[in-house]
Amino acid sequence: MMNKAEFTIKDINFLSRSFQQSRIFLTAFELGIFTVLGDAEKTSGQIASEIDADPRATDRLLNALCVTGAVQKVNDRFRNSNAVKQYLVEGKPDYQAGMMHSVNLWNSWSNLTMTVKSGSAVNQNTVEERDEKWFKPFIAAMHNRAFAEAPSLVGHIDLTNVKKVLDVGGGSGAYSMAFARAGENIMATVFDLPNVITMTAQYVKDAGLETKVNTMPGDFNTDELPKGYDLVFLSAIIHMNSPEQNISLIRKAGRALNKGGRVVISDFIMDDDRLTPSFGAFFALNMLVNTKSGDTYTESEIKAWFEQAGIAFVERIETPSTGLIIGRKE
Repeated sequence: MMNKAEFTIKDINFLSRSFQQSRIFLTAFELGIFTVLGDAEKTSGQIASEIDADPRATDRLLNALCVTGAVQKVNDRFRNSNAVKQYLVEGKPDYQAGMMHSVNLWNSWSNLTMTVKSGSAVNQNTVEERDEKWFKPFIAAMHNRAFAEAPSLVGHIDLTNVKKVLDVGGGSGAYSMAFARAGENIMATVFDLPNVITMTAQYVKDAGLETKVNTMPGDFNTDELPKGYDLVFLSAIIHMNSPEQNISLIRKAGRALNKGGRVVISDFIMDDDRLTPSFGAFFALNMLVNTKSGDTYTESEIKAWFEQAGIAFVERIETPSTGLIIGRKE
């Protein structure tokens, strides 16, 4: 069980005000200030003109950014910190386009109080109803995380006799690409919503893996999954669904598998007290404010879904960022 040993007035003050620095940073990103600065030094007036904003307000925002360390001020001119130059300037190789997803999350998290009272997301469109303005930064954010983690995570999975992988809700295809690279004879298919698949195809093309990774449009909660696969991969999927939806999805995964094939779930696997891993406790609230019935789930819950879906539990594997739960079609 993980509980903070002592909660002090310092903690109270920090938590009550920590949103301010986050909002300062996200507003600067949303306004394009870091990109406008690039590698240059500029006055607040110059920056205000380029982002079409009020000069005084822009100056005060920039001063606050200096306090956070994101920006530096020398002789009334502002410049990006080295990390900001590398990661937050559009056009740079390491640009984190997915940061805009955090801006979108701010809006949904602002509804947390009403969401807790009602028990479900307030005034939120379903994933299927969201437009490109939401999807592009979301997929970019997921790709940035997955692309870095995928090779190591896939390395934890026994790929003996695996030739066909179905990546359900695979987004950018980062994990499918890792599977394809892990074995000469492995082919992967990304199954995701039509408005996501168009982006997936571009990511795959940019990686030069069109011959090993293909795409298929569909909704995993309403459509049947294609059949004939040796491994069905569900990464960051179950936390978007209700338990009932997950049981249905695992049953579909079972029907998609060849005999002896495996279902691999990659997600935040909570301990029974739901306090650890700590990030998962926060992420459960992220699902609360952003989905109708999403949550983080425990190992025992997932094992029960396997049993109801006719999938035999094989093992749990811990990875640096998430856990893997593996089941086999008997």
